[in-house]
Amino acid sequence: MLEGLRKGLRRALEKITKTELSPKKLRPILEELEISLLENDVAFPVAEAICSELLDELTGARVGRLSDKKAFVKEALRRAILRVLSSGESPDIVELVRAKKAEGEPFSILFVGFNGSGKTTTIAKIAKMLKDRGFRVVLACSDTFRAGAIEQLEEHGRRLGIRVLKHRYGADPAAVAYDAIAHARARGVDVVLIDTAGRVQTNKNLMDELAKIKRVAEPDLTLLVVDALTGNDAAVQAEMFHKAVGIDGAILTKVDADVRGGAALSVAYVTKKPIVFIGIGQDYDDLRPFEPEEFTDMILSS
Repeated sequence: MLEGLRKGLRRALEKITKTELSPKKLRPILEELEISLLENDVAFPVAEAICSELLDELTGARVGRLSDKKAFVKEALRRAILRVLSSGESPDIVELVRAKKAEGEPFSILFVGFNGSGKTTTIAKIAKMLKDRGFRVVLACSDTFRAGAIEQLEEHGRRLGIRVLKHRYGADPAAVAYDAIAHARARGVDVVLIDTAGRVQTNKNLMDELAKIKRVAEPDLTLLVVDALTGNDAAVQAEMFHKAVGIDGAILTKVDADVRGGAALSVAYVTKKPIVFIGIGQDYDDLRPFEPEEFTDMILSS
């Protein structure tokens, strides 16, 4: 996991440690690092920002022993990466649900993202996490477009013992979300998790549809689900959804299978929003809070 990014950073660290910290000597190494970042799914603006920041911070620095220099360079690299990943404070969903419950209102989360990103499975994982903490949860199927979408969500609901609210295929997705929140409010349900369509063929129609759902349902959080294996497309998707709908954070799926590791950097940089969770498997418990410092230390580890 993340081996490609780790190797590229390690190689740059070793070369910088052995060279003079001047622009003339650093630029070729940082250009090589930039290429390595791009090869490992880091979007170009992100790679450029990291390398530019490193050049500014390292130029002219005076460090004595080789071991001290290596530690200095590694810390500069760590800070540059952390600045990209620390895009605002990640929402504490459990605490937010508790606060809304105290007000007697359901907490709603709208999930967006393209088909195949692992959106529906991620919703089921979060549903289990919240149910395990004692909250009453309902799932709303606002994907009334994709064949089998309702049945897929219903199967997760059956396995978890959680109710799924739906309309027929072809119904107005915004109406499903609205009715689910009204149902939760009337019956004292704590959380509504809203699944949505993610068809790629008609991006404009999809974004208009999602914007309408958000306008009607007024969710407390809007989370983008992105497949870490989509490479540079992760940044493109993040920018597209954030511009059209406005997201509060992202969830990266299939991180356990991601050998490159650049998607996290790209999504955080493009949206300036936090990565809230990462998916590390297919089981319902395979969801972890994203920790920027832990991720940074992992890709900088020897």
